[in-house]
Amino acid sequence: MTAHVLGIDFGTLSARVLVVRAADGAELACAEHPYQHGVIDRALPGTQAELPPLWALQDPRDWLSVLREAVPAAVGQAGIDPASVAGVGTDFTASTPLPVLADGTPLCTLDRFTDRPHAWPKLWKHHAAQAQADRITELARTSGQPWLRRYGGKISAEWQLAKALQILEEDPEVWAATSRWIEAADWIIWQLTGQETRNPCTAGYKGLYQDGRYPDEDYLAALHPRFADVYRTRVAHPLTALGSRAGGLTARAAAWTGLPEGTPVAVGNVDAHVTAAAAQTHHNGQLLAIMGTSTCHVMNADVLRDVPGACGVVDGGIVAGSFGYEAGQSGVGDIFAWWVDSAVPERYREPGRDVHEVLSGLAARQRVGEHGLLALDWLGGNRSVLVDHELSGALLGVTLSTTVVDVYRALLESTAFGTRTIVDAFGAAGLPVTEFVAAGGLVKNPLLMQVYADVTGLPLSVVESAQAPALGSAIHAAVAAGIHPEVRTASAAMGSRRRAAYLPVPGHQQIYQQLYQEYVRLHDYLGRGGNDVLHRLHAVKTRKH
Repeated sequence: MTAHVLGIDFGTLSARVLVVRAADGAELACAEHPYQHGVIDRALPGTQAELPPLWALQDPRDWLSVLREAVPAAVGQAGIDPASVAGVGTDFTASTPLPVLADGTPLCTLDRFTDRPHAWPKLWKHHAAQAQADRITELARTSGQPWLRRYGGKISAEWQLAKALQILEEDPEVWAATSRWIEAADWIIWQLTGQETRNPCTAGYKGLYQDGRYPDEDYLAALHPRFADVYRTRVAHPLTALGSRAGGLTARAAAWTGLPEGTPVAVGNVDAHVTAAAAQTHHNGQLLAIMGTSTCHVMNADVLRDVPGACGVVDGGIVAGSFGYEAGQSGVGDIFAWWVDSAVPERYREPGRDVHEVLSGLAARQRVGEHGLLALDWLGGNRSVLVDHELSGALLGVTLSTTVVDVYRALLESTAFGTRTIVDAFGAAGLPVTEFVAAGGLVKNPLLMQVYADVTGLPLSVVESAQAPALGSAIHAAVAAGIHPEVRTASAAMGSRRRAAYLPVPGHQQIYQQLYQEYVRLHDYLGRGGNDVLHRLHAVKTRKH
């Protein structure tokens, strides 16, 4: 019987289940399942109480519905015998932690906590813990914590420690009821196998686990007296290597999915980092950008370097035997969607065509720099290299002749400039980027890809799988099932990319270099203290009246 594996990619608004032939990575079927509640950023389900600014939550019951509905649908579409599924792999957005009881029950599903925002999972884009992140960073700096340099010198509001401290300080009762503080990537494995596990990817990049330990209790107690045991009692658990078998499907999970009980399940993983297996980017110099609502940049190297403003470096965080580096942009596809949803008039909306396709086609006719605009890509804050989620976007050069197409192109370019700052940061740290590899939904936009090649000055390869994270999870499932001996071997057999699909155009590159220099000046002026107006505007916006 031909062996198959499943990759389940839990994204921001939906999840996808991919059925893959284990021998060569051939994709047989994919089923997508939208989350009923999507991103919860206005009010909790069942209540009209408004959430504060910068909040973003999810409902864990939406994730379980993926197992009950999308898994059987994908297997049915593929026309395969469920018994031929040799393994299941999953990936999740991160950091998306949730407070649960000792048996894994989410607090938000309990009647006494369902109306308490802090009882719900905090999605990666929950940015309301910036104040806590700033204190975590400052105390680590002044107390000389050695792990701080592994995270570029700043701890993000997106990560689990800042979000946990926010719960303790704003809703102590919820914190007291929290037996385990767990990433969704690990929680879903708990639901599938009945066993709590922890993976080194989320532990390292989002949980500050370095050199075999978490931050010490004296440091944590200095943040808050009741915070000293956060890791020891609520987080700490032996880590299981990526690609390993976490366990087998329980009878309950088998009933949900229609798969045989005991089917091997791979250790949990993060959507961006697992994509490296699908992209075959496990070698030095290959920067992989997973481009969707946000962008996560990951790269492997055989040397350890400190990269200011990066999201982290973890030994074995992407693949065993290499140091895995992460950086990112909080908003990319979200920025383009915001402009289309907020400002584009009906005359640009053609029947049967996506409005992004229409705008990109018109923007592609322009000469580089013709619109006379420059934008900052901070509409969702800045993840790298400033690590400040209270920053906001900017648009310069607008005149009465500026069109929605002009602004759309300027926003595309702004995200490319943001990526260029990350490329430059890696290079300055002694980690030169030689190949830029793009994956995710945005690779379908040829104008965007060409702009990235022109702005970075790098050959740009693309991962042609429309479900690259799910494919990466399927590759890890094949290793956990014993079909391939390790992740690199499985990646070579099952992954792929179209190399140098876009090459920099010298004329474009020269003009973009000039514009990028202006971007850097504006970036540093508004983001590094030259003018703190964006923080002052944020303070006015979030001030309680």
